[in-house]
This record gives sequence, structure tokens and C-alpha cells, in this order.
Amino acid sequence: MNGFLWGAFAVNLAVAAGAALAVMLVTFAAARSRGVHRIVDVAWGIGFCVVASVSYGLSGAADGPDAGRRALVVVLTLLWGLRLAGHIARRGRGHGEDPRYARMLARAPGNPAWYALRKIYLLQGALVWLVSLPVQAACYVTGEPGPLTLAGVALWLLGFGCEAVGDHQLARFKADPANKGRIMDRGLWAWTRHPNYFGDFCVWWGLYLLACEQWQAAAVAAVAPLVMTALLTVGSGKRLLEAHMADRPGFAAYRARTSGFFPLPPRKGGGGGLRRLP
Repeated sequence: MNGFLWGAFAVNLAVAAGAALAVMLVTFAAARSRGVHRIVDVAWGIGFCVVASVSYGLSGAADGPDAGRRALVVVLTLLWGLRLAGHIARRGRGHGEDPRYARMLARAPGNPAWYALRKIYLLQGALVWLVSLPVQAACYVTGEPGPLTLAGVALWLLGFGCEAVGDHQLARFKADPANKGRIMDRGLWAWTRHPNYFGDFCVWWGLYLLACEQWQAAAVAAVAPLVMTALLTVGSGKRLLEAHMADRPGFAAYRARTSGFFPLPPRKGGGGGLRRLP
């Protein structure tokens, strides 16, 4: 029978919070030294890797957690986090400050650096800790994995594939000078305007299912995929990106024919072809 090690999990929560905070403070110091805050986006994926590794190590000292589930959840989190961090690092190489952070800090009251610490780094550290609750909880579930674990792995694989393929397709599209000023609507981007965000959605619901073999772990971690879903759809993900793109020529037609989140066949009558941007 599956159980949940509440006491050991409570200790893990505190240590994981400290680990996430440490990642963001180190990143803040590096960003101040370089004068570029966009590197915090690389630290987002790394933060999850650190929390997963800490949870794996601490849970190994506890009596009873399933070793297979512990190994599985940390490996899946590391694969996701390291791929994302590497992709963002490559994408930002040679570029200056991210326009989002430049606009935010231009309006900062008082010292911009301390404002960035509060509004960017500490906030992202708290989100890393919160969103990683399924990873932490799964490490303290006893008993062998069952059907929900298999379903979680399948959903994770779908999400990881969509995110990785979507990012690769977009990177290749942007690297071709012939596509300068055009909207990407090929490959997965013809089926959803945000294959990378949809992929993240599947990854984190998949990781949540790994904790769901035990109802107490499922209950304590349920807020995490809900928060990630909100971030991707109505928070800093889809909503902000589409607001930025709204006035660009061709985007209205692309939006009319392409699903906003879940992959679906392109709708007819919404316009076609690649549209040039100014």
C-alpha cells in the first residue's frame, strides 16, 4: 500500500526553499556583475534541477520512499530543466537586456537593482519552489509505481517532445535570413500558436501524476500544475506574448486559423501563408 512520509517531506520543503533562494541569489549577483538580467530565465530551469536533486538526496535518507519513483521524477525534471536552460542560453547569446526586464526596471521606484531582486529573482525563486511541489512530494511516496505513474510518464513525453520540437523549429526558422520579418506558422506552429507552452503544460501535469499514486501527496501538490497552467495561459506566457504580437501584420490571420493552446488542425478561412512583419 502506498503511503506518504509527511515529516521527511516537511523538512524537504524547507531545504528546497533554501536551495531555490540560493540559485536566484547567485544568479542575481551574476546579473549585476554582467549588467544583464535576462540570465534569470536560464536560472529558471536550473532552479528546478537543483530542487529535484536536493529532494532526491534528502529522500534517500528517509525510510520507505520508492527508489524507482524517486529516480524517475528526478531524471525527468533534470532532462526538462537542463534542456530548457540550454535552449534559453543559446537563444540569448550575443543579445543585450531582455526588453521585458528593461521596461520593468525603467519604471522601477527607487534602486532598480533591489527592485529587480524583489520583483524578478525572489518571485521566480518562490515560483520554482511552488511549481516543483509534485517533484518534491513524489520523492516521499512509498509503494510501487502504478498506472498513474505510467500515465504521467506518457504525458511528460508528449510535453517534452512538443516543447523541444517547437523550440527547434522556431530556432531554425529564425536562423534563415529569408524568414526575416515573417510569422512562423510551420510544423507544430501550424497546429498551435504556442507548442512550447503547451509542452510545458503537459510536462508539469505529467510530473504531478507521478505524485498521485498516494492521495495525500496528490492533494499537497495539486496547486503546482494549476499555477503553471495559469502562468502559461493568462500570466507571463501566452497572454503577454500575444499582446506584443497583436498589431503585427499577418498575426490576426494566423490567430484566426491556429489554435491558441491545444494542438488542433488549422482552421479553414483564416488566411494562409507566411506574412511579412515590419
